[in-house]
Amino acid sequence: MDKAVEFKNIVAQYTEIAAEDMTDEMRFREDLGFSSLDFMSFLGELEDTFDVELEQEDALEVRTLGEALEMLDRLTEE
Repeated sequence: MDKAVEFKNIVAQYTEIAAEDMTDEMRFREDLGFSSLDFMSFLGELEDTFDVELEQEDALEVRTLGEALEMLDRLTEE
């Protein structure tokens, strides 16, 4: 499965917006309605799914789906 599709499917578990309707410009809190707890749970699921380790201070700087995908791309390249 394509990494971006799998990523958006994970995001979709935390919101009522379908994965196929998501854009890279969507913001986690404002557009998708993520709470702080949702976001932390989501980060843990990303770590498990993609076998990466996220630095908390870097992850907390992420605001949009596009930024999160870029971070994930960097981590999975290493």
